[in-house]
Amino acid sequence: MKIMIAYDGSRNARLALAQTMTMFRALDPLIVLVAVAENPRDITSGNEDLFQQEVAELKEHLEEALAVCVKEEVAAETMLLDGDARKMLLYAAEKKIRPDMLVIARHSHEPDGGFIARSLTYFVDELDYMTFGSVSSFLARRIQCPLLILPSR
Repeated sequence: MKIMIAYDGSRNARLALAQTMTMFRALDPLIVLVAVAENPRDITSGNEDLFQQEVAELKEHLEEALAVCVKEEVAAETMLLDGDARKMLLYAAEKKIRPDMLVIARHSHEPDGGFIARSLTYFVDELDYMTFGSVSSFLARRIQCPLLILPSR
């Protein structure tokens, strides 16, 4: 079984990796961790520096996640792409990896917040969905393989 995980190194992404390994370990999966660095919209030296910093951080997060998989004796690979996260994850799933399942963690700006922070996060998520569409809602409407969206805790 090949499982693709959208991975950005966030707390929720780390939890999604741990939950995926727990749920599917018996199926001897190959986990493909995919990170996407968002390209700056305009080319300036400041934006290029920020982009290169993001790429370096994502590489570090992928290496850490790969080490977790090795420690847990779960086969894993990594892939780092750049561009719009929604479109690149869809591209990776449908053209490159062709997973049996895609796993993503629901994004949260305040995963450890209290009731008010969680309420505001849900409101912002709904506003994002209505105006722009989140990564998970974009993929849920377009992806051709099973999609598992794990909630933030």
